[in-house]
Amino acid sequence: MPRKLSDQSDLFAHYWRILHPDMPEGVPEFRFAPPRRWKFDWAIPACLIAVEIEGGAWTRGRHTRGKGFEDDCKKYGTATARGWRVFRFTPGMLNKEPEKWVALVYDTLLGQVVK
Repeated sequence: MPRKLSDQSDLFAHYWRILHPDMPEGVPEFRFAPPRRWKFDWAIPACLIAVEIEGGAWTRGRHTRGKGFEDDCKKYGTATARGWRVFRFTPGMLNKEPEKWVALVYDTLLGQVVK
């Protein structure tokens, strides 16, 4: 049975805690631009690191149709302008190689902390 989108965020958070317990905890469903209702699926707000799990990539879901895609562009553009680094993953990426994608976020965060 395929995982639900929220389960994918939980999966990323699970691997983050297991592989990098020394790193800051992430915040699920973090609202980053009040009064906008935009949320990141998972974020480390103090470091301006965010993870988005893009469901529906292969089924013509909300993120790949015109309006949804445009709304995501607005959200990600605003996030970038505010200094956020946003990592976008599909559920398939997390199911196949979760360690690889968690490592990408970790390496970015580590480089940010070390500098």
